[in-house]
Amino acid sequence: MASTNDLKNGMVLKLEGGQLWSVVEFQHVKPGKGPAFVRTKLKNVLSGKVVDKTFNAGVKVETATVDRRDMQFSYMDGEYFVFMDMQTYDQLMVDRKTVGDAANFLIEGFTATVASNEGSVLYVELPAAVELVIEHTEPGVQGDRSTGGSKPAKLETGYEIQVPLFITTGEKIKVDTRTGDYLGRVNS
Repeated sequence: MASTNDLKNGMVLKLEGGQLWSVVEFQHVKPGKGPAFVRTKLKNVLSGKVVDKTFNAGVKVETATVDRRDMQFSYMDGEYFVFMDMQTYDQLMVDRKTVGDAANFLIEGFTATVASNEGSVLYVELPAAVELVIEHTEPGVQGDRSTGGSKPAKLETGYEIQVPLFITTGEKIKVDTRTGDYLGRVNS
């Protein structure tokens, strides 16, 4: 338990029937008349939905402990992604729904942050950018310029993104894991 006066960004609260909400922003407000209150912006840990919520100052709220560990993606086992804790070498199976969009950018050996609460995995988070190889893209045509348009390219994970016309099959590129956007070539 914590008081609303102790709120910090990133703190996880257990509200409304056990749902987990992460504090994105908070502001203590002391109006001229009436009691003080705390205005917060909360993000649902599972759905990502963001809501504004106001608490009276000094009210007790239940906090939740979210264990965030860097784990290495080992392999796929059917519909499950198998991650290994690099400290203990314990393996953890995470279903596709929990991995979410991160599945588009995961290859064996990648390190991801796996967040869990009371033994159940909440989400898998990748670094902001990853380096992946272009498995296939149509060749560029004479006259294509770096300022030109874009074309579809299939990554080694099987996910398809848009890349500039000058990118070729076999090149290593940097991809934004939050948006799926091409960020640039990787010079090896």
